[in-house]
Amino acid sequence: MIKTRLFTLVTDAKKYIIANVILQWFSMMANVVMVYAIAWILRYCTGGSQEALSKLPYLFGIALVTVIIRIVCTKYAATTSFYASKSVKKELRGAIYQKLLRLGSSYRLEVPTAEVVQLAGEGVEQLETYFGSYLPQFFYSLLAPLTLFVVVARLRMKVAVILLICVPLMPMIIVFVQKFAKKLLSKYWGQYAELGDSFLENLQGLNTLKIYQADEARHQAMNKEAEHFRVITMKVLTMQLNSIIIMDIVAYGGAALGIALALLELWNGRLDFTGCFIIILLSAEFFLPMRKLGSYFHVAMNGMAASDKIFHLLDLPEPEGRTASIGEGDGIVLRDVHFSYQEGTEVLHGVNLQFVKGSFTSIVGVSGCGKSTIANLLTHRNTGYSGSITINGTELSDIKDSELAGHITYISYNSHLFKGTVRENLLMAKPDAEDKELWSVIEKVRLKDFLTKEHGLDTFILENAANLSGGQKQRLALARALLHDSPVYIFDEATSNIDVESENNIMALVHELSMTKTVILISHRLANVVKSDWIYVLDQGTVVQQGTHDALLGETKENGIYKALWDEQEALYRLGGMA
Repeated sequence: MIKTRLFTLVTDAKKYIIANVILQWFSMMANVVMVYAIAWILRYCTGGSQEALSKLPYLFGIALVTVIIRIVCTKYAATTSFYASKSVKKELRGAIYQKLLRLGSSYRLEVPTAEVVQLAGEGVEQLETYFGSYLPQFFYSLLAPLTLFVVVARLRMKVAVILLICVPLMPMIIVFVQKFAKKLLSKYWGQYAELGDSFLENLQGLNTLKIYQADEARHQAMNKEAEHFRVITMKVLTMQLNSIIIMDIVAYGGAALGIALALLELWNGRLDFTGCFIIILLSAEFFLPMRKLGSYFHVAMNGMAASDKIFHLLDLPEPEGRTASIGEGDGIVLRDVHFSYQEGTEVLHGVNLQFVKGSFTSIVGVSGCGKSTIANLLTHRNTGYSGSITINGTELSDIKDSELAGHITYISYNSHLFKGTVRENLLMAKPDAEDKELWSVIEKVRLKDFLTKEHGLDTFILENAANLSGGQKQRLALARALLHDSPVYIFDEATSNIDVESENNIMALVHELSMTKTVILISHRLANVVKSDWIYVLDQGTVVQQGTHDALLGETKENGIYKALWDEQEALYRLGGMA
């Protein structure tokens, strides 16, 4: 049960596996020498002659040295196992991370985030044991019986041959169990990933479930999934327990057979007491390495199932030919762009848009009209569009991720802030920024007073910025975006779900930014787009209107969606003011 691809993926672990096998072999040879020494000690003690007794100190010394050798070998074998595991975790998690970077933010269209987390966590942990314990034991289990055969054959060939013939029974059992275990463990990992995906989704949407009192229904659904996972887990454990019992019978039965044969040969006079004693003590050594391998077998099977999932992720097709850079040009142009999240359900229907360099352009429309889909296409969070999207004349699908990330900054209503200090979050946008620059953007977003009262740039942010208000979170995210200083900024509902003061502050900065940058504003609130140079109105994935705010309000056509939305929002605003 060895996958050569794993070895090519985790090259650094090879030397530690080889060192582990060698150390275990030296430990076994030290044990053989110790057994011989004990056997000769017993022989000389029963002999009673003065010459024999004079050799005892040397034999005791040899036995003591072998004990020390075994202790040292065992200690360093454990150390090599640790380093093999360490290198596996580092290289595999690095490979997964690099793959996700190459796939880009669109990776989630191919594999759920929860599954990626499980593979990088539990999956790699299983392979850690596979490399750190199973593989060294596998090679040692092949070497040990052959070495012991040579040792025992010098004493009694018949016994050595019978013991060696019995040893393969253990791997035969392992192979037999493997046929059933592979399918079972594949199902186990599948249900494990599904349960993790459901748990993560329910955890992220816990507030929504509570608001709509739908948490009990989701709780019951998760209970059913958990019960299915419990059943498959119990099947795995039952399979493991049964196979361990069978391997114990073979291992200890084989050792008992070796002891019985040695005693029979002693009874018939074909073996002396010393040889019989040595064979009795070494009989178990024929089977114990293979028995220990069997105990690692189920972990190895889990590792194999996990590796299949990891290879599936690593084999996902990557965008090809994305090596182009963004040169000088007039801006961003979308021509006849079509896009579908699922085959047969088109979201964008031949969209044509132009974002002139240095302009302030807005995209508006009711929810679900395709506004955010366009933003995700421009940032390559969504792929697989048809038509043409060019940035300064270069096709988007040809632009490398690093170039695109440096050219476009995306700010949404839920821009993520990481657990850590304010300084650490800001430095993501510009690692070499000095404190003076950091305070400058903080002052622009009007967070200086708040942070001064706290711990300044060392103010600690909890997970998901739980210790900040919605407005403070958005303003800090905007400060980070300003520090990034890219040519294009996309604001995707960046003022949703925040207080009026924070919204006004953010919009003031957006208008100021539009004086020097290309700004694309996506907003359901039309009051925010009034000052735009150009406005596109989307309806069900199609551009139905375009123009300035005044021009759109002046349209009297039946499809004047913009004016209808404006009038509706103005009425709600007046109603709110009256209230």
